[in-house]
Amino acid sequence: MLDSQSTCRNFCFYLLPAFSLQAFSSAVEALRLANEVLGRDVYRWQVISDDGEPVASSCGLLACTGSSLSFEREKSRRLISAPAVVVVGGQNAPRPHKQLEAWLRECRNRRSSLVGISSGTIVLARAGLAEGRRCAVHWEQFPIFSERFLGVSATQTAFERDGDLYTCAGGDAPFDMFLDLIDHDHGTIVVNRICEKAIAYRTRSAGDRQRLPIHSRVRLNHQAVIKIIDKMEANLAEPLLLDELVGLAGLSRRQIERLFRRELGCSPSRYYLDLRLERAHLLLISSRLPVVEIAMACGFVSASHFSKSYRDAYGCAPHQSRLPVYQREIVRSDGSENRTRQIDRRLSNERRPNCH
Repeated sequence: MLDSQSTCRNFCFYLLPAFSLQAFSSAVEALRLANEVLGRDVYRWQVISDDGEPVASSCGLLACTGSSLSFEREKSRRLISAPAVVVVGGQNAPRPHKQLEAWLRECRNRRSSLVGISSGTIVLARAGLAEGRRCAVHWEQFPIFSERFLGVSATQTAFERDGDLYTCAGGDAPFDMFLDLIDHDHGTIVVNRICEKAIAYRTRSAGDRQRLPIHSRVRLNHQAVIKIIDKMEANLAEPLLLDELVGLAGLSRRQIERLFRRELGCSPSRYYLDLRLERAHLLLISSRLPVVEIAMACGFVSASHFSKSYRDAYGCAPHQSRLPVYQREIVRSDGSENRTRQIDRRLSNERRPNCH
């Protein structure tokens, strides 16, 4: 990410509200353990927030910070080079922040490396810094991210490295991502010693899957199944025919059917449908897209077909999955009668496509 001959690398961690404490600590611990293994401070870091005040994590614990965004932005203008900036988010999509996005663009202009953790990747994309780049996005955020940032090559992987842009899905994936960086700087022996200290059984590489497939409780044992699942995940809006998927695996249709039954306990068609329904569910609870558009984005030919399939899988109509989301909007709003009527009208509009 920076010149490998540098005696010390500096990182500036910007904490978003409700950031993931697990993701943040995973990243910092990798750097701390690298210093411990090497016996000197090869990595340094500071933590900042919007106003320089402590930030509450998603679990409610406060993280102290040492500086504010405005101070760091002014300081960076006086420096020839800036530290690598790590934007640490959580599960919730952050609100637009023009000053933060402007600072990130200024850092990029100074050839600073950028790192997005969890929803921090959304901030980088919103600032226009991930355009044409490969970015790892958490599977829960993936559907709406893909819809909003069409110019970004989003992946459901643990982490991605695309030049001087690092992104990861969150959780404990930052540990793997920063070990990848440390490996690049100091080699595999140092990384192995870090893993011994952290009792880390294995580390993931850039591009590794985030999670096990739907229905699976054990790691898949057959590469043909994995290849077909990857192709399914890449073609949710325009589903491929089963014969097309089978041709990619180089096996017969009967063999693929048998492998899916053995590995996942369902047919390939059932698995493909579940993938599309899962994406639809995530879009319903995380976006304001109309139900008809969500149905099309997930490969359903009509709203009625989508509604029936969704009800069979989730036990309720698509618009009912949105009820908790709209109820939270009411709580966040001023509670006025007009606001409530607006939400009631929106729910009514969402119901209509499902009646045809």
